[in-house]
Amino acid sequence: MRLQDKVVLVTASTRGIGLACVKKCASEGACVYMAARNLQRAQEIADKLNADGARVNCVYLDATKPETFTSMVEDVVQDAGRIDVLVNNFGTSNPGKDLDFANTNPAVFLDTVNLNLRSVFMASQAAAKHMAKHGGGSIINISSVGGIVPDISQVAYGTSKAAINYLTKLIAVHEAKNNIRCNAVLPGMTATEAVEKHLTEEFRSLFLRHIPLKRMGQPEEIAGAVVYLASDASSYTTGQILIISGGFGLATPVYADLSRSKQNR
Repeated sequence: MRLQDKVVLVTASTRGIGLACVKKCASEGACVYMAARNLQRAQEIADKLNADGARVNCVYLDATKPETFTSMVEDVVQDAGRIDVLVNNFGTSNPGKDLDFANTNPAVFLDTVNLNLRSVFMASQAAAKHMAKHGGGSIINISSVGGIVPDISQVAYGTSKAAINYLTKLIAVHEAKNNIRCNAVLPGMTATEAVEKHLTEEFRSLFLRHIPLKRMGQPEEIAGAVVYLASDASSYTTGQILIISGGFGLATPVYADLSRSKQNR
């Protein structure tokens, strides 16, 4: 029970990585708050988890309403008395409009960068204020390997994630005096509903050729890293950018071609 009685807030938490974080943190003894726009869906999930002995609650978050990044934190503190861990899982992109540098509309670029950055900045600023009053805490930003390895599309998403990686280090430095740690988890291709919906089978197969472990990650594997960074086991870890991508980006750029050539010998 590595998170026994810790108060954890997870944004965008009704599916995928966010939901996996909720389940994993709850199973480790945390009192978890799901921040979601669809409160009915969130409450249904919470009810099922609570029936199995978890402690899961819901607070409102609508990413299009900036004030809710602050109000969700206030709601948690009002209900639980404090906040120990913030998992900034929210992130968005429109693959149909977030294209390459030459073809992405400036408005799309700016809107995406603004939305993804403010979600981390505003929520973290609000949470840090309360963490400082209670001896510290842990902020965990779910970024992306796309924030360190340029892609051929999604220029806004990649730029926003790169900025979040830097913001993670900045928060870690500025809030260390308050015993607040801040780290980022960078998933590679992960088997989520979003990947299933937005990426073709052809693209996924192509991408997997460049992953030494030869598979997509599972949301639960990302959640495992979140639990570590939320727990006291990582009490001396801050400002780190933890890549969880099955080895994507480690090998020579021609790794996939060389691997295929070797298999065909």
